[in-house]
Amino acid sequence: MSSIAIVNIGTIVSGSLASPVLDADTVVAVDGVITGVGRNGTLAVPADAVVIDAAGATVLPGLRDNHVHPVFGDFTPRQSTIGWIDACLHGGVTSMYSAGEPHLPGRPSDPVGMKALAILAHKTFDKVRPSGVKVHAGAILLEPGLVEADFDDLVAAGCHLVGEIGISGLTNPTEAARMTRWAQERGMQVMVHTGGASIPGSSVIGPDFVAEVRPDVAGHVNGGPTSLSLADVSRILDETDARVEIVHNGNITTLGQIVRLLAERGELGRLVVGTDSPAGSGVQPLGVLRVMASAASLGGIDGPSAVAIATGNVAELHGDPNGRIAVGAEADLLVVDSPLGSQADTAMGALEIGDTLAVAFAIIDGKVAMAKSRNTPPPTRKIVQVGAAPQSQGH
Repeated sequence: MSSIAIVNIGTIVSGSLASPVLDADTVVAVDGVITGVGRNGTLAVPADAVVIDAAGATVLPGLRDNHVHPVFGDFTPRQSTIGWIDACLHGGVTSMYSAGEPHLPGRPSDPVGMKALAILAHKTFDKVRPSGVKVHAGAILLEPGLVEADFDDLVAAGCHLVGEIGISGLTNPTEAARMTRWAQERGMQVMVHTGGASIPGSSVIGPDFVAEVRPDVAGHVNGGPTSLSLADVSRILDETDARVEIVHNGNITTLGQIVRLLAERGELGRLVVGTDSPAGSGVQPLGVLRVMASAASLGGIDGPSAVAIATGNVAELHGDPNGRIAVGAEADLLVVDSPLGSQADTAMGALEIGDTLAVAFAIIDGKVAMAKSRNTPPPTRKIVQVGAAPQSQGH
C-alpha cells in the first residue's frame, strides 16, 4: 500500500466550477486514489505516508492538455525534440489527449494505414507513460473510404478519439458528419479543426462546417493559429452542443474575448483548454499554465474558474469522473504557488494578474512524479517533502 498526504494547504482548488474552492487544508490519498479531503486532525493519515508540507500554498488537480499531437514515446519529429512530455509535466500537465498523430514522417493517408496508426499509437502509450504522464493517444484522422465497421475495430482496440477533422484528407462536411455519427454512437469523442489552415493539407473551417458535423469539441476557436470571429464562436455555441477549446498556439487577444463571451453567456462549462503542440511554434511546456493565466487576466474570470477549464471541464468532455479533487478521484495533484517576485501573494491571485504559476510538486496516481519544476519560476513559499507522517496527524 502506498499513501501520500499534503498538509498545511492554504487553498484547495477543486477543478469543479460548481464548488471551485474547498473548505479544507489536507488531502490524503491511498493507492492512487483520494481518500480524504478535510481539515488537519480530522483525517486519518497512514503512519508511513509520504507527507508534503504545502506551507500555505495551493493544491490543484493535475492539468489536462486537451490538444496535443504526439507520435511515439517522448519524441516529436515536428520539432526533433526528445523529452517534450517530461517538459510538460514540469509545467503541471499530468494528462494529455491526442488531437491526431499527423506529424509522423510518411504518415499514411489510406483508411487501412490511418486505422493502423491510431491503434498502434493508442497501444504504445497504453503501455508506456513518459514520466508518468497519462497520454490518451490514437486519435483517428478521418480519410475518405473509412466505413462504419472501421469504427467498431477502433473501439474494440481501445481507441476513443477522433482527431481534429480538417487536418487530414476528409474535407466534405456531409461525409464528415456521417463518420462523426458513427464515432459518437460508439462513445468516441470527436474534434473539428476551426479557423485558418495550420499545416500543409489542412483546411480553413468556419461555423457552417461545425454546425453540419456537430462534433463534441470545436478545436482551438481562438486560432490554430488563426482565430474565428466572436460571431463565429457564438454561432457554434448557438447551433451545436459542442464544447469550444482555447489553446496556447492561437490568438491571445481573441482568447480573452472568447472567455468573456462564455462567461457572459453563463457557459464556462463548455470551455476547455489545450496547447495544440508540438507545432510550428514549438513545444510549450508551460502552455496550459499560460492559457489559464490569460483566461483569468484577459478573460476576466477568477483563478479557480481558470483552473476548472483546464482540469474538470476537460475530464468531463471525455466522460472521465476524475480531474477534480474529491474523495474517490484519481490522486493526480499539483502543489503550486505564486511565483517568487510576483505582485500577488497567492497562486490564484497570480493567475488573475497573468503570472505563470510556480509548480512545486506534481503527483500522479498518488506518487510524486516531479518535485521542483525546472521550467516554472520558483515558488514564494518553502514547500517541502517531509517524509513519513508525523504521529500527531490524524486519529
